[in-house]
Amino acid sequence: MNRRNFVKDNVMLSGAIGLGLSGLYAQNEKQDYVVPNISTQFNLKYAPHLGMFKASAGEDPIDQLNFMADMGFTAFEDNAMKGRTIALQAQMASTMEKRGLVMGVFVAHEISWTKPNLTNGDVSLRKKFLKEIEESIEVAKRVNAKWMTVVPGHVDLRLSKGYQTAHVVESLKQASALLEPHGLTMVLEPLNFYNHPGLFLTDSPQAFEICKAVDSPSCKILFDIYHQQIQEGNLIPNIDASWDEIAYFQVGDNPGRNEPTTGEINYKNVFQHIHSKGFEGIVGMEHGNSRPGKDGEQAVIDAYKTIDSF
Repeated sequence: MNRRNFVKDNVMLSGAIGLGLSGLYAQNEKQDYVVPNISTQFNLKYAPHLGMFKASAGEDPIDQLNFMADMGFTAFEDNAMKGRTIALQAQMASTMEKRGLVMGVFVAHEISWTKPNLTNGDVSLRKKFLKEIEESIEVAKRVNAKWMTVVPGHVDLRLSKGYQTAHVVESLKQASALLEPHGLTMVLEPLNFYNHPGLFLTDSPQAFEICKAVDSPSCKILFDIYHQQIQEGNLIPNIDASWDEIAYFQVGDNPGRNEPTTGEINYKNVFQHIHSKGFEGIVGMEHGNSRPGKDGEQAVIDAYKTIDSF
C-alpha cells in the first residue's frame, strides 16, 4: 500500500457524538454494531485512521471516531487532516476530546516524491516549507495534535550526500524554531527504497544523525516499522540505537502493508519491547486491511488484541 493513498483520503462531514460511561459510550442512533464489553484498554496507544472501519461505522468521520473509541482504541491519526475543512477539524477534535482519543500525526507539508525539496538548499523551497509549517501549527492547535510528519523529499543527484544533509538540517533547525514555542514536534519519517525509490531519508541511523544535528525537542524520528523492516531490518536493535530520538511509531506488516500477524514481522515481540522501555506515545496503524468488509475490520481489531496480549 502506498503512503500517498493515505494522504489523498478525503471524507465529508456529518455526524453524531455518542455519550458514555466509564470510558465507553452507549450506541448512538446511527450505530448498527454491538459495543463490546471492554474491561481494559490496550497496553499501547494504537491509532487507526479514517477508512479503516468504514464498513462497520459508515462513511461519516465522526461515526468512525466513535467506533474506534468503542473498540477500545485511545488514539487516532490522519495524514490528510490539514486538508480538511476547519469545521470538520473542529468537530473531529471535539469528538476526540469527548471520547478520550489522542490525536496523532498529520502530514505537515507538501512532500516532493520526485524532485529535490529540502535537499538542494533552494531558498524558495525552504521558505515554502517553513510557511507550510506555520500553517500546520494552526492546524495542530485546532485538533490538539502534538506531532506532525515531515519528509525531506527526493535526493538531489547533483549534490553529495553531505551537502544535502547540511541543507536538510538547516531547514529543520528553522522549522524547529517555529515549533518549539508551541510545544509541537515534527517527526521525520525514513521511507523504504522499494516503495519510495529516490527519497533522501531512508534509514534510522540517518534520521538519528539529523535529529542530533538539529538538536531540538521539536525534531524527532517517526520510526515506521514497516518501512524499516524493508530498508534495514534488525528492528529491535535499531529501535534501541535510535531510542533517544524516537517520538512516534507507525506499523504495517510485510509483505502487503496490512495489519500485524499477516506478514513476517513478530509484532508481539516488538511491541512488548517498546512497552517495556516505557514508551507512552502513539503507534500509528498506517496500513490497509488484509480482508474487505466488516469481517476484515474485525480481523484488524483481533490482530491488535493478539499482539497486545503481554
